[in-house]
Amino acid sequence: MKQGDKLGRGRMKKGVYLLPNLFTSANLFFGFYSIILSIRGSFAQASFFVLISIVLDSLDGRIARMTNSMSKFGTEYDSLSDLVAFGVAPAVMVYLWSLSHYGKWGVVASFLFVLCGALRLARFNIQIGIVESKVFNGLAIPAAAAVVVTGILLYDYLVGKGSFPHVLIPVAVVVLSFLMVSNVKYYSFKDLNYFARKPFMSFFLIVIVLLIIVAEPQIMVFIFALTYCLSGPVWMLFRILRRYLDSRMQASKP
Repeated sequence: MKQGDKLGRGRMKKGVYLLPNLFTSANLFFGFYSIILSIRGSFAQASFFVLISIVLDSLDGRIARMTNSMSKFGTEYDSLSDLVAFGVAPAVMVYLWSLSHYGKWGVVASFLFVLCGALRLARFNIQIGIVESKVFNGLAIPAAAAVVVTGILLYDYLVGKGSFPHVLIPVAVVVLSFLMVSNVKYYSFKDLNYFARKPFMSFFLIVIVLLIIVAEPQIMVFIFALTYCLSGPVWMLFRILRRYLDSRMQASKP
């Protein structure tokens, strides 16, 4: 093999895949822009850009898998972008929107969200290939961010612009933070095949759901985000209760 060929292949290996990393860069940009909008007090617009980042984050991984362009660089870059878009941006947003009224405890609660998000991403990276891909170990950081920003969008839709210094907000932020670093299992949706044939009723129900979302987007996206957030603890309690009942039934047998 010629020396020039070896050098050429070395350069190719040191390059980066363009398409998925462009989506990741867009994810990072919208997260950063959301922070700027939050500082300006435009919380509804800031929430909207975080939701765009969530869509882009779901696409970059799928594109990388579909085009066989996954790389270590892409994984690390994606995590760093996620920390900005789904950790820092929602934390700054909810702090300026509500938590700033609680002084230092508001700072603690908002930083806790960023800290737990960073820990969640670091743990996810080292558990790739170890934890079953059908489930997430702990609440994914985009899902936690979705609850925060859709809650702010819902408030803006029902009440109007302005802050909301309610005690429920710091409690919700702390709960979301601990769910991210918990061992509660969440369905990952990674085994869904959108290109496979599905029953007609499945298609019909999906269309109905989409129509409801279009009719009341602020309400429905919050309901979906909150439902997914609660699905992990509810499923965990259901499994604990089922094991308890099974053990009682076994103990009652002669």
